Amino acid sequence: MADEVRCLKARLEEREKEIAALKNKLARVEKGCAPVPELYEKVTPLTPLRAKTALSNEDIMRYSRQLLLPELGVQGQLNLSKTSVLVVGCGGLGCPLAQYLAAAGIGRLGLLDYDEVELSNLHRQVLHGEETQGQAKALSAASAVKSRLNSTVECLPYRLQLSPGNALQLIQQYPPPLSIRPANASPLVSASALRMEGQLTVYNYRGGPLLQMSVPGDPPPPETVTNCSDGGVLGSGFRGIMGCFQALEVLKIASWNKASSLVMFDAQDTRFRSIKLRPKQAGLCSVRRGAQCKPSLVDYEAFCGSASTDIGCGRKLHLLSGGQRRITVQDYKLIMDKAEPHLLLDVRPLVEVGYMPLTFLPQLEERKSEHIRLLQERISLDSVSVKDICGGLTAWAKTIDPTFPQY
Repeated sequence: MADEVRCLKARLEEREKEIAALKNKLARVEKGCAPVPELYEKVTPLTPLRAKTALSNEDIMRYSRQLLLPELGVQGQLNLSKTSVLVVGCGGLGCPLAQYLAAAGIGRLGLLDYDEVELSNLHRQVLHGEETQGQAKALSAASAVKSRLNSTVECLPYRLQLSPGNALQLIQQYPPPLSIRPANASPLVSASALRMEGQLTVYNYRGGPLLQMSVPGDPPPPETVTNCSDGGVLGSGFRGIMGCFQALEVLKIASWNKASSLVMFDAQDTRFRSIKLRPKQAGLCSVRRGAQCKPSLVDYEAFCGSASTDIGCGRKLHLLSGGQRRITVQDYKLIMDKAEPHLLLDVRPLVEVGYMPLTFLPQLEERKSEHIRLLQERISLDSVSVKDICGGLTAWAKTIDPTFPQY
């Protein structure tokens, strides 16, 4: 009789473990099927963020490891839960930034991006996946945060581009943390990462520098400015570092009122450099020009002469004069089919030529030296018709040769 009782109790214990495991699995599945966050196409008024007065048992368990830090503690965690942060861009920097802010327990997270997820994004933009290609980046990031990281964080995805027309209305809905009010404007934690170099700066915080004071009076020529599509960028490791630095500065500002100045990172040599910037100077916006601050917002696209996005065919540099026409990829295909004499110059950097050469382009390096010399002597812009192919290799791949890779 006793043996039978022990056997039944053991079987019952096994069944209870199975039931508990099934309940956990069901909870995970139901959580994964949570409603998709609403995607905002315009700026809409938000209700004030509801402040927590105490941490729940679940909060204590979730954030227990960071609650042990004397710099944070319970009050710091409560400060995080009362903080609203607007993340401008859900790409290589915005993804790790949003990821770690949500995991740390920030109260409200606004995610702003005008673009959609593409395959070329996935090597560095870690909140997006293959299954979200074609989806708005802001919505993809918000869904990942809510379903995979922290369902208690309020996420608001915006499919918008930040512009002088919506910036004030949008940013005012994400006020500075309570610990640093009253303040005229919210702190700006700015970071950039291009090729193998990164930079992080905190602006407009406790008398620190303003963005206008830290940039040259005149913008560089548009043709000298590159982007990730043209100049390249290392994957999630490098951009992840800079995005994590942004998250760290936001958490420091929101929880214990401390921030860094200017930090520069050389990924090639794994070297950091910290630079102290001069504090805010009343009435001055530009260090180099000593210009007076203006109350209105600057249209930086018009001021810099270049677009703030890389959507479309890219920057229009207008390098060809009016008398030199542009042709389409269809026009050039006809020239090739008719075998009309011409010279096609591949102007890509050597690194791009290395992983995808143009098989129909004769390599000048393979020609005899006397041929190259004759070409140099005889070619003249006065006697040669110079034409540009609209859309370049991207248009060629989309319209003429779908086997040619796009990058």
